Amino acid sequence: MIKRIAWISVLRMVAAVLCLALITGAGKASAATTVRVGYIPVLGSSALFVIDGKGWAKDAGLDLQLVRFTSGPQAIQALVAGRIDAYVAGVLPLLQVRAHGVDVKVLATGAIEELSVVAHGPLAAGLDATKPGGLTREALTERLSHFTTVTSRKPKIAAQPQGSVPDTVLRYWLKEEAGVASDAVDIVGIDIDAAQQAFLAGAVDAAILREPALTIIRARVPDARILATGHDLIPDQPGSVFAVLHPDAPDRAVWKGKLTALFVKATDLIASHPEEAAPYVASALGGGLMKPALIEGALKASARDFVADPGRITASVKTLQDFEVSQGLLRNAAPVEGLFDLETWHQATP
Repeated sequence: MIKRIAWISVLRMVAAVLCLALITGAGKASAATTVRVGYIPVLGSSALFVIDGKGWAKDAGLDLQLVRFTSGPQAIQALVAGRIDAYVAGVLPLLQVRAHGVDVKVLATGAIEELSVVAHGPLAAGLDATKPGGLTREALTERLSHFTTVTSRKPKIAAQPQGSVPDTVLRYWLKEEAGVASDAVDIVGIDIDAAQQAFLAGAVDAAILREPALTIIRARVPDARILATGHDLIPDQPGSVFAVLHPDAPDRAVWKGKLTALFVKATDLIASHPEEAAPYVASALGGGLMKPALIEGALKASARDFVADPGRITASVKTLQDFEVSQGLLRNAAPVEGLFDLETWHQATP
């Protein structure tokens, strides 16, 4: 009888320990750190989709909440208001908010030379589909002039709102690289989805777009041609970046390094094995409606552009900042180096 009572006591003790372990485990599971990341639905944000889809964030104790925006300025407004903690989109709006005292820094890049100018109809006539871009100043000026003569109007080029990376890069290319007067074209500032639809509907003659829009357009518009590649627009063109609001705040220390390391890991995976990333990217960008094969093709076509090193874009960011100052979009140029946290990137890089 005594042995039985002792055995029951042991069982109760074991049960109590198990219950305590379960409770503690549940507590740990629910203690995942929430990180709200705003993003633009383009291929340059693919690292986020891989991190989320593969469950890397969850394994690292992070509850990644992805918030979709249709333009950089929209995402910037949310960042400044504190509705998101981090941001994967264009870098130039970050310069503008930093000029107004907002503490935000770039920890990694997602891609470079993302944007290209695609044209169709008279503006694309005679261009070789196998040799994208590469037009000389003279050839581009002549093409625009010929278009105006033939159609009795200026060409319409869709971009995103003024202050966004696509708008600034387009204006920079036209003025500084192509030597085209700003009044030689009509730039239409709309959000990214609307720009793609406007091109597909024939409402504009050209558009400055990223992947996967470029692959979709090539499949649907047989006469579409690349008027200028990402490198033509500006070498090492700054694309999507991973930035954090208040990066040195104590609560950021819990996840800043972890998420940067995952972002670098995912970017490297996309560059080396785009086929492995394609299902996650297709699910995020197309809601399951966009075929993985199409996304895989877009990823393979731009694999070399997936670069995580933020130091790669510092020179081009400075160039575009100086251009924005000259155009009145920024009051003063600030030291570009202050925008980048290269130390965190170095720590996150294998």
